[in-house]
Amino acid sequence: MAQKADRAQQADKDDKADKAAKNAANGAPMLAGLLKVAASDPKLKGLAAQVGEQELHITGIDQARPWAIGTLAHHAPVLVVTATGREAEDLTAELKAMLGEKVAQFPAWETLPHERLSPGADIVGKRARVLGRIPELKVVVTAARGYAQPILAEAEGRAPIHLAEEQEIELEHVVSELEFRAYKHVDMVAKRGEYATRGGILDVFPTTLDYPVRVEFWGDEVTDIRQFSVADQRTIAEIEVGEVDIYPARELPITNTVAAKAAALAREFGGNAALAELLTKVSEHIPAEGMEALLPVLADAPFITLPEFMPAGTHVLLVAPEKIRTRIADLESTDAEFLAAGWEAAAMGADGPIAAEGLDTEAGSYRSFESLEVTCRNAGLPVWTFSPPGMALADESLVLPLEFEPGPTPRGDVKEIDAMMAQLLAHTLAGGRAAFIAPAQGAIKRMVDRFKEKGIATKAATPGWEPSAGEVTLYQALSHAGLVFPRVCKLKDAESLPLVVVTETDLTGNRVGDIAGAKRRPAKRRNRVDPLALKAGDFVVHETHGIGKFLKMAERTIQAGDETSRREYIVLEYAPSKRGQPGDQLWVPMDSLDMLSKYTGGEAPHLSKMGGSDWKNTKKKARAAVREIAGELVELYAKRQAAPGHQFAPDTPWQAEMEDNFPYVETEDQMLAIDAVKHDMESAVPMDRVVVGDVGYGKTEVAVRAAFKAVQDGMQVAVLVPTTLLAQQHTDTFRERMAGFPIKIEVLSRFTTAKESKEILKGLADGTVDIVIGTHRLLQTGVHWKNLGLIVVDEEQRFGVEHKEHIKALKSSVDVLTMSATPIPRTLEMSMAGIREMSTILTPPEDRHPVLTYVGAYEDKQVAAAIRRELLRDGQTFFIHNKVADIEKKARELRELVPEARIVVAHGQMNEELLEKTVQGFWDREYDVLVCTTIVETGLDIANANTLIVENAHHMGLSQLHQLRGRVGRSRERGYAYFLYPKGATLTETSYDRLATIAQNNDLGAGMAVAMKDLEMRGAGNVLGAQQSGHIAGVGFDLYVRLVGEAVETFKAMANGEIPKATDNGPKEIRIDLPVDAHIPEAYINSERLRLEVYRKLASSKDNADLQLIVEEMEDRYGPLPQEVTRLLAVARLRHQARRAGVSDIAVQGTRIKIHPVELPDSKQVRLKRLFPGATYRAAAQAIQLSFPKAGRNVTSPLLRDVELLQWVSDFLSQMFDVPELDVSGGQAPAKKKNVISVSE
Repeated sequence: MAQKADRAQQADKDDKADKAAKNAANGAPMLAGLLKVAASDPKLKGLAAQVGEQELHITGIDQARPWAIGTLAHHAPVLVVTATGREAEDLTAELKAMLGEKVAQFPAWETLPHERLSPGADIVGKRARVLGRIPELKVVVTAARGYAQPILAEAEGRAPIHLAEEQEIELEHVVSELEFRAYKHVDMVAKRGEYATRGGILDVFPTTLDYPVRVEFWGDEVTDIRQFSVADQRTIAEIEVGEVDIYPARELPITNTVAAKAAALAREFGGNAALAELLTKVSEHIPAEGMEALLPVLADAPFITLPEFMPAGTHVLLVAPEKIRTRIADLESTDAEFLAAGWEAAAMGADGPIAAEGLDTEAGSYRSFESLEVTCRNAGLPVWTFSPPGMALADESLVLPLEFEPGPTPRGDVKEIDAMMAQLLAHTLAGGRAAFIAPAQGAIKRMVDRFKEKGIATKAATPGWEPSAGEVTLYQALSHAGLVFPRVCKLKDAESLPLVVVTETDLTGNRVGDIAGAKRRPAKRRNRVDPLALKAGDFVVHETHGIGKFLKMAERTIQAGDETSRREYIVLEYAPSKRGQPGDQLWVPMDSLDMLSKYTGGEAPHLSKMGGSDWKNTKKKARAAVREIAGELVELYAKRQAAPGHQFAPDTPWQAEMEDNFPYVETEDQMLAIDAVKHDMESAVPMDRVVVGDVGYGKTEVAVRAAFKAVQDGMQVAVLVPTTLLAQQHTDTFRERMAGFPIKIEVLSRFTTAKESKEILKGLADGTVDIVIGTHRLLQTGVHWKNLGLIVVDEEQRFGVEHKEHIKALKSSVDVLTMSATPIPRTLEMSMAGIREMSTILTPPEDRHPVLTYVGAYEDKQVAAAIRRELLRDGQTFFIHNKVADIEKKARELRELVPEARIVVAHGQMNEELLEKTVQGFWDREYDVLVCTTIVETGLDIANANTLIVENAHHMGLSQLHQLRGRVGRSRERGYAYFLYPKGATLTETSYDRLATIAQNNDLGAGMAVAMKDLEMRGAGNVLGAQQSGHIAGVGFDLYVRLVGEAVETFKAMANGEIPKATDNGPKEIRIDLPVDAHIPEAYINSERLRLEVYRKLASSKDNADLQLIVEEMEDRYGPLPQEVTRLLAVARLRHQARRAGVSDIAVQGTRIKIHPVELPDSKQVRLKRLFPGATYRAAAQAIQLSFPKAGRNVTSPLLRDVELLQWVSDFLSQMFDVPELDVSGGQAPAKKKNVISVSE
């Protein structure tokens, strides 16, 4: 019998190997084979037999859902409706693992139909894409919102623009199509729905993709389509694109008929200012914020619902129909509330919903549950439901129970896991089949080892593989649906045994994210693109002349003899040299841009006098003051360099596995920060690195990986956090990320009882505790470590000086990692002076949306509507009321406004136990609204709270507003922030400025921008204590930081016994004024700030290698270099040559060329006379004058110009000053000497 079974298994294996090869070739979905076996279960077969029935109520446990839908999809198209967006996302991911690209999620607007707010471009694009693909899809998944909201039956422009390499199409045509689809024209693409053109290059960020693409045209042919990264605007070579579909950014592209309708309506409703303004914009073909609310009156097409788009025979499956019913009812009432609130907000923020008598936008409102059922019936689509067991509200004849048992679910319990292993062992030995599903490669590898230990046979599956008898098959995919299929079709001659499916969630109890298909990109070091944006009137610091005001960019044509050449300049205004005169102007040529930096400092600074002594004195004073600080900093630095730190070993296999289990895709910056930290840990010098990143950008993950690395090396880790709550939160994160590894993590805070803390302290001393996370209690005396290897300080700005002293006492030889979102200026200062290393994380995580920010007057109706909208998403709300005295009264008012919400109060004067319990309760989702003072601004990470309402926002500081706003929008949901001020209050100018700044900077990662703005508004007084403030205001922040850096260098040199450089090693101003036509033509780069950026890079280049990088970047971003730009590069090379020769001025004087300052010993003067007979040298003026070279021997020969002239001057420098020869056009060997004669006068 056994032999027979073996033979059957063998035959079965051969047969399957062939099938698997076929599947892999066809790109089969990972779980396709597993689904095929599962679908042979009689219950699922029975389900398939019901296809075509008009009504059916299925009951079964949640885990059976994906399997049932997968089976059904093989027989008919399915439209699945879930109650919430989160459920829809999870279900889509699970179905994609079974059915592949035949599954799509139809996202709902994140705004309500009548709100004065447009849905995100990415959502609009994805909706259009799904509607276009419906004929080829098997399953469409949507949430109740997407199901109930009507959609325009057709909209011109919903179809994508398709571009492919070698396609013939005019660039102008593509641009007009993009404009029509509401793409925005910008000079540099950064967000979805933007495009930029430069010559024959089109950059566009399609609304459905995760990255922008660069399309190159040659005439009317598309020659190249490639992906590029937003951060540095460079192409990513590893990814082939080849073709791209560009979907619209708005629901209704504006055609001429729409514009005409809008114009007519604008005349009709001229009395309603907000409405008329919106309509006028639309009539001018400008897509306006909130125009979606007017779709019903602007569009000709009728509104229909999603089921009506589906092909005939589609089964509409409502998952948990009762939840969907209440969800849709809530949506309807909230939407109606928004219509009724009809508020008009202040001019700065957004306005209320569109409310005007006689304007009927009813067609756009959500449909009711009942009407949707009728719609489906009329369209002839079967409506089925899927409810939990015993919940089907229908008569027996229509109910189909799917009575499956869930797979084993130990959920992290060790005893249970062992029991499960024993069951699986028995099951596989008997010839049964089992499957284990996890999304991360690391988890699969670990489970293979675990099963091996227990003697269970395993196989890692290829896509589409069917599970084989007698072993556990491991699949890398996302699934939360572990199930036992009792009677699947058996193999030839084998006993009939069930198929057991176990998922990672069942095993560990951790919620796993969908990273099975995520692409990891390699981290690269590249220059960030940060255009120096100068507006007229900005203050600028010039190295030699001091503080001036930026007027404009200008072009001048220079004449030398009868030769002309064009140059670009930046024009600055300085204080007048004589009283009562207009200010002096300084024209700075683009090649000395490195002399300028933008001024950030106090209020409006005084303009310096050009060439006056006051600027020199200011600089001198600042330099003297800086020396003191530098001394202290250097001592600290020297101590650290001298103290030998622990050298950590390179990464272990466990490290890689732990990192693989990270449920998100790391951003480029995050990878760079992680690599930098590991590199520091592996070196002998103790690490002192600060990681700066905006709120919620994944700093914690950096800490988790560093801590894990330290523990792998047998060292202990201390994590210091400012509040008990954060301690709790981090502990959860660390435990979850390190689950399954033998690491002991403890928490020390006010919540720890005396007995527990005694145990923990004992564990720290004898080395049994690996990681301890705690508040200031960690710094108390009596905490002894066995071997502390790493300290992590989170939210660094919250620790005072004495806490830091404590840490320092621990740490001259311990590695330290500090993290902060809004670094205190001192931190910035120290990292810029090079005492500490600094990593910044600037790229937001993939699925982040910017927080929608309203600024307006306080109104009860609006607050109620905002809270209700959040309740609809099962979310929570922060309500900030910054007065403890009447906070209870406020909470009562809110309870009356929104009786269904569970409201709770928190403020700093409460008893500490109570406070912690309250916030912990909010964290555990026991309450819906937290009415509190600004205590929440620090590092609370509650992903479920996505609405923030701030009362009296005009009294708050900028960084405070930003920190508060950072509390919401931290998950995949869209966050809302309302900054309100009392109705009818008059705002001071500063508060108005602040609120305006916060309303404008609502992009992701605006933290640094806000911090800089804060520095400008408050003055930079407190960077390093009081005595410094004057100096920073005097010379501006950038220059100040450079001075500190220089002073530190000097001290370091002295400490190492070298001779310090006595000179001022700022950038030297080198003037080259020769008839060379070198500039960046507008036709090549049309935006002023991007031209400035390139000029600045050229000016600060040090050698040919730098220029090479700049050339690569320009060719990549703007296309092949025109003649004028290559000359610009030649000028830059000559500047490098002049710097080596120590010359700072090369200019035309009349008919001669003057070179200054030079000191020639006698031997060199002889050489000068011999080589250049017409040249004269004046020792007093330190200048050489040369006759202008000509391109021939005759008197009438034209004078040299452009590159030939530059080459001639370069050769002159190399012959006279013994610097290596250089080819200014960029070749390595010097060009052959042309026949060039210098004619003496």
